[in-house]
Amino acid sequence: MTPEQIAALFRDQSGAILATLIRRLGDFELAEDSLQEAFEAAIDQWPRDGAPEQPVAWLVQTAKHKAIDRLRRGSLYTEKLGKLVEIAEIERATHGPALEDQPIQDDLLRLLFTCCHPALAVDAQVALALRTLGGLTTEEIARAFLVPVATLAQRLVRAKKKIRDAAIPYRIPDPHELPERLDAVMAVVYLIFTEGHAATQGDAPIRADLCAEAIRLARLLVRLFPGDAEARGLLALLLLTDARRRARLDADGDVIPLDEQDRSVWDRKKIDEGSELLDGVVRGGALGAYSLQAAIAAVHARAAHPDDTAWDEIASIYGLLARVTPSPVVELNRAIAVAMADGAERGLTLLDELEARGQLEDYHLLAAARADLFRRAGRREEAAASYRRALALGGNEGERRFLERRLREVRAKQ
Repeated sequence: MTPEQIAALFRDQSGAILATLIRRLGDFELAEDSLQEAFEAAIDQWPRDGAPEQPVAWLVQTAKHKAIDRLRRGSLYTEKLGKLVEIAEIERATHGPALEDQPIQDDLLRLLFTCCHPALAVDAQVALALRTLGGLTTEEIARAFLVPVATLAQRLVRAKKKIRDAAIPYRIPDPHELPERLDAVMAVVYLIFTEGHAATQGDAPIRADLCAEAIRLARLLVRLFPGDAEARGLLALLLLTDARRRARLDADGDVIPLDEQDRSVWDRKKIDEGSELLDGVVRGGALGAYSLQAAIAAVHARAAHPDDTAWDEIASIYGLLARVTPSPVVELNRAIAVAMADGAERGLTLLDELEARGQLEDYHLLAAARADLFRRAGRREEAAASYRRALALGGNEGERRFLERRLREVRAKQ
């Protein structure tokens, strides 16, 4: 197995392995450090000696041995007795049933609910789950939350300390405890998907592994909460959005905007499943934030051609969404929808109002939206300036290539 294949295994399986290690070791930091050492050992050994028949099982066992070594090295003599008990527990787990007989996927759900314990602040719940389950870096999560990296790092440290000091149990809650935990869990699943659908950093604009993991977790939540409309609305949203994934990149991996996508490659199976879920939610009455976003995605899915898109309907739904969950990002999307329905100048007026409030001052997608509306309005000099600002503010490599192409186009027409 090559180092590249091992890196791919890390991306695909590290969340599940880490969840199992946290259950076995009972310590977030120890599990994370030991998993990192196990992968380093794999990179050193597997290209030379060949990969084991069960790479995931090997990594779990190796990480546990690394954890034991860490405990032995790190303990002072006066701490040895307590650590010996810890080591004995880990060693018993090491020699227990084979990994394939263990519910490793259940560990993901246990970890998800541990991260979303009500003793933690909601922002800390989401950040910790994204870090451990989603495998996102601190920098990626900070961008998703629009907060400084240092602030996010401190949030993660405090959350782990709280779990340890409060002895928060690593388990799926009892039935009577589940409802109060669901909102935070759904927020985590949604943000994992969002990061996969539009990666904040790196060469790949889309991380299909994160999208698939979020959809899997959303399905688990629907089974766990069959009567909860928002859980079904969340799954509908993810399916309807992910249905467009294959059309969103060209052969070079560059972003294709919605109005230029080949809609024949949209995944009709996912669209049909998502639409059926959404229809059931709508028949039930009140729509929450995820269901409203699913309704917007469904309007796009119904349009066989970009010109068929009911932008006035989308703008109206964004208006409802802004009342249900006020957010500058929702207002940004509403402004774009209004521009598509009523003209670019009307959208630019709304963006001016949003920017004047200073909430998205350094958000690259606001600058990108402004640039696109200037382009549509024929204001090429202002479009070029906004494209340059969007590029200066960041985005993943695929987004940057798209913005650079648009910038070249408006410059050529000046």
